[in-house]
Amino acid sequence: MAVSSFNAYRVFEENGKVSSRLTKLSLDDLTPGNVVIKAAYSSVNYKDALAGTGAGRIMRRFPLVGGIDVAGTIESSADARWTPGKSVLVTGYDLGVSQDGGYAEYVRVPSDWVVETPAGLTPFEAMTIGTAGFTAALSIVEMEHNGLKKESGPVIVTGATGGVGSLAVEILASLGYKITALTGKDDQHDFLRSIGAAEVLSRATLQMGTKPLEKSLWAGAVDPVGGDILAWLTRTMNYGGTIASSGLTGGTELKTTVLPFILRGVKLLGIDSAMCPMPKRLDVWRRLATDMKPRRLKDLAHEISLSDLPDVFNALLAGKATGRSVVRVGQ
Repeated sequence: MAVSSFNAYRVFEENGKVSSRLTKLSLDDLTPGNVVIKAAYSSVNYKDALAGTGAGRIMRRFPLVGGIDVAGTIESSADARWTPGKSVLVTGYDLGVSQDGGYAEYVRVPSDWVVETPAGLTPFEAMTIGTAGFTAALSIVEMEHNGLKKESGPVIVTGATGGVGSLAVEILASLGYKITALTGKDDQHDFLRSIGAAEVLSRATLQMGTKPLEKSLWAGAVDPVGGDILAWLTRTMNYGGTIASSGLTGGTELKTTVLPFILRGVKLLGIDSAMCPMPKRLDVWRRLATDMKPRRLKDLAHEISLSDLPDVFNALLAGKATGRSVVRVGQ
C-alpha cells in the first residue's frame, strides 16, 4: 500500500494524565491486524467521550487511536473473505480500547471483527446507528426474545435524547410500539415526540416512590442510564416485564429488592454490544437495515470532523448532547 501518512485522533497518557489530539500516523504505527479499512465515517458514543478525556479508564494501552466504530471500504486484506472495495463496518470488540480505533483515515483490525455493510445502509447511516444504535437494537431483540410484544403494553426508554435512547425510540416506533420517553432535557420534548414518543416524562418531576413495588406501568424498558432510574424501573414493571440494561450514566450501583423478580416475574437483561457473538451481530445488523431501520436517521445525525471531537466529548459528559454525532474521517 502506498499510504505515507494520514490523519488520526490519538489518545495519550502523559505524566499520569490522559489527553487527546489530532496527529499524523502511518500504517506501521497502527496495532496489528490482517485487514486494512479505508475509513469514511466513525461516530461518538459515551464510551468514546470517557476514553478521549480520561474521565473513564476505558483504554488498556497508550497511545491509541480513539473511536469504537468505523465504516468504510476494504483497502487490503490477508483474509480471502474481504476483498478490496467491499463496504464494511466494525463496532465493538476491542476497537478503540486496546486496538487502534475508528478516528483515523485508515483502520487495521482482525478480520473476524468485520461485518459487511448490509444492503439498505450507507456508511453514513451505519455510523449514525453505530454502537449506540446497535445496542438499542440488541436490547429490543433480547426483550422480544423474552416475551415483549406490541400488545404487551407501553415501553419506556430512559436517557431518551442520548445515542442509545434516541435510536431506541426510533426503532421501537418503527416496530409499532407505544413509547414513553424519559429525559432530563425539558427543551427536547418536541424532538422526542417527532421521532416517535407517544409520551414524554421529565426526570426533574419524576416521582419514583420508595416502596419495594410501585404501580405497574411498563411492559418493557430500554435503560442506558442505570443507578436509581434502573432501580425505579424494577419497581414499576408489569408482570413479566423486561428491562434491557446497557449503560451507567446514572451510576453503577443498583439498589432494589428481589420482590419485582419473584412476585412479578420481572426480567432484567444485561446488554453487552462489544462482544456480541457474530451470528447474533449479523442478524441485528440485518434487521437494522430492514424492519428495524430507524425512519428518521437524518433527524438524529449531525456530521462533525475529527477536530470537533473535544467539544462533542465535553457535551456528552455534561449531559448536553442530543442525537448522534457522525465523524467524517475520510477525504
